[in-house]
Amino acid sequence: MTSKTTNTPEFREFALDKRLHTALDEIGFKNCTPIQGECLPLILDGHDIAGQAQTGTGKTAAFLLSTFHFLLTKPAAKNSNLRALIIAPTRELAIQIFNDAEKFNKHCGLKLALVYGGVDYEKQRKSLEGGVDILIGTPGRLIDYSKQKVFSFKDVEIVVLDEADRMFDLGFISDIRFMLRRMPKPDKRLNMLFSATLSHRVMELAYEHMNSPTQVKIKSEQVTADKVKQVLYHVANDEKIPLLLGLLKHMDANRSIVFVNTKRAAEKVWSYLEGNGIHSAILSGDVPQKKRQRLFSEFSKGELAALVATDLAARGLHIPDVSHVFNYDLPQNAEDYVHRIGRTARAGATGDAISFGCEDFIYSLMDIEAFIGYSIPMAQITEDLLATPEPPVKRKHHEQRQQPHKKKTGRRPHRSGKPGGNRT
Repeated sequence: MTSKTTNTPEFREFALDKRLHTALDEIGFKNCTPIQGECLPLILDGHDIAGQAQTGTGKTAAFLLSTFHFLLTKPAAKNSNLRALIIAPTRELAIQIFNDAEKFNKHCGLKLALVYGGVDYEKQRKSLEGGVDILIGTPGRLIDYSKQKVFSFKDVEIVVLDEADRMFDLGFISDIRFMLRRMPKPDKRLNMLFSATLSHRVMELAYEHMNSPTQVKIKSEQVTADKVKQVLYHVANDEKIPLLLGLLKHMDANRSIVFVNTKRAAEKVWSYLEGNGIHSAILSGDVPQKKRQRLFSEFSKGELAALVATDLAARGLHIPDVSHVFNYDLPQNAEDYVHRIGRTARAGATGDAISFGCEDFIYSLMDIEAFIGYSIPMAQITEDLLATPEPPVKRKHHEQRQQPHKKKTGRRPHRSGKPGGNRT
């Protein structure tokens, strides 16, 4: 949730509910970001929105402020058990939206709820009892609870679809259509959709399930955050590990995310980082939810110097103060480049994005540069940047050493194999 831009309207210029202005003042939000400045007047005037916006540009505040304002200024329908629904593709994004919503709700008194898969099934189910004003969740669990009649989509007044393009990537689009078709007709509710790009498939979804949405696109030069310092190294495959280790040490990159294209590459990078004294962890799609949350916590506290992540983890992450993002492998999708480097330089901060153009993935560079609208500055590899790696560790043996030693309990069986031996 970001609002640091100065040459844009102030929130005070919009006729938001006074309780929201109080919350904005307490948070320290004064000026809108470009996406907020363009979307808010349209949404508050009752227009549906299809917005193109990257994570970290302030879109969350735009749709939350609009949602809160309408719920606060319009009486709820009788027997309605769900007024507003915000759908996110990942657990991490849903959690972050909920955390931001709680800040705006400080003086509003609306009932919020958060649901996502993997944990706390009964606890989340109980939070929905008696109805909620704003429900934030991921598709699978939302549909699960709705089929159990814990809540109904039939009275939804506002629906927000965040990172719509990611819904397609993760195979959720049939679930999205399932939910939208069970809501009131598009002209009977307020609809907001946000996506990294308003591609043909995204707009097809918008026109089918929204009420003549107004498109809002940020300018091309704003596709990547302007405070991210980007650099590209052309590197041979066998130099990637030495260069990564050298840069991590030279740059004092104490809170870095290293993006790779495959889980196999993640294992390799992690093993060399650990073998060279850089405490790290792997974040991929198959990491259980509780472990993911623990890793985020350790990384945020500085207990982990680096996260090695696949693209499944590129979107929806909100980790403060990420100093460096490394594209160890250039992404094969141009949009993923923007999502990756958007993990740093958040909330007005600065950050570094370092990309390796290696023999295997350099072919992606042309599409990436065409998408962002400029060439990524190149840097030369010097001898002092290439570290001599210590041997990698083996993950299985390393994890066994990290686990606390367990005392052996119980008696060893007698050689005869009979419990208790020859005792009588």
